[in-house]
Amino acid sequence: MENILLLAHTEADGTLAKPALESLAAALALGGKVTVGLVGGETAAAANQIAGSGAVRFLAVTGEAFAQARYATDAAAAEALAKTSGAAIVLAPATSRWSRALPGVALRLGGRVDTHATSLAITNGVPAVTRWFYRQRMEAVLTRSQRPWIVLLDSGCVPTWTGPAGAAQAEAVAVEAPTRTTVTGTREPKAGEQTIRPDAKLLFVAGAGWTKKQADGAVHGADAESLILGFLRASKASLGGSKSLVDMGGEGEAVLRCMTHLNQIGQTGSTPRHDKGLSTCCHGEEPHVVGWRFITQRRAINLDANCGWARGKADVLYVADAFAVMRRVNELMELRA
Repeated sequence: MENILLLAHTEADGTLAKPALESLAAALALGGKVTVGLVGGETAAAANQIAGSGAVRFLAVTGEAFAQARYATDAAAAEALAKTSGAAIVLAPATSRWSRALPGVALRLGGRVDTHATSLAITNGVPAVTRWFYRQRMEAVLTRSQRPWIVLLDSGCVPTWTGPAGAAQAEAVAVEAPTRTTVTGTREPKAGEQTIRPDAKLLFVAGAGWTKKQADGAVHGADAESLILGFLRASKASLGGSKSLVDMGGEGEAVLRCMTHLNQIGQTGSTPRHDKGLSTCCHGEEPHVVGWRFITQRRAINLDANCGWARGKADVLYVADAFAVMRRVNELMELRA
C-alpha cells in the first residue's frame, strides 16, 4: 500500500473534531503507513489526542497565522506538509476549510483531487474512492493513476477513530504565512438562532404544510415558527426544509423566517447524514426523500395516511396534526429540562 498523509486542522481548543477523526479511521483502514499532518495555532493537544492511532509520523505547521481559516495560509501549510511527507495519497475531511484550499494544492503539486468522497478503500488491490452523483442517485467507484491524489472525505460516512490518547512528538514544518490579510473577528448567529447543525443527532424537516390553512381555516405562521424554533432550541436538532417551503418567499406567500435555501434538502438541496430524522408536514415524494437517503432512522408526522412517507419511505408514520404533536413534545421537553 502507498504511503498516506492525513491532513487535519485543529479546532479553537487545539483538538481534532469528529470529521478529522473519521478521516483518520479511513486512512488507517487502508493498511499503509500513515503520516498525520496537523495545522493550527496549537497542535500539541491534537497530536496527543491521536497518539495511539499507530501513525508512523506526525508533522505540524503551527502558529497564530494558521489558527484562522484562510486560503493562502491553509494552502501553503497543506502544500508543505504534502511535500515533506512524500505521501502518494492525501486524505482530509471535507470541512469548509479544506474544501476551499485543497483543490488549489492539488494543482500546485501536479496531482489530482476528488471531493465529496464517501469512502476510500482498497478495491482489486488499488485504492479506490466511492462517491455519489446525480443528487445521490448513482454511486461510482473511481481510481486514479496520478499522484499525489488528494481525497476529501464527507463527514458521517465512516465511524470515528476512538483509540487511546498519549504523548506524541510532532515534527515542526516551517512555513511562511503568505498573507496580507488580518482576521479581526467572527460574526455568527446567536445560539438560539442557529438552525443548521451538521453534527446534530436529529434532523427536523419542515414542509409547506406549516404555512397552509389549518383546521380553523386560518394560517398560523407565527405559531408554526415558534413551535419549530422552540423544539430546535430544546433538542439542538438541525433544521431542514422542503423545496416548496423555501421557495415560498419568492412567491409572496407566508414563510417561516427561520427557513432559508441553506436549509433545503432533497434532490435540489443537501443530503445530510444524521442518526435520526423527523419530517413534519411533508409529502414524502421521491425528490424530497433523496435528501433522506443516508438518515439512519426516519419518522414522519402527517395528517394524510396515504402520503408518500406512508408508502415505505418512513420507518414510523404518525398520522396526526403536526401543530398538536410538536406543541406537546415541547411541553414534555420543558418538563425534563
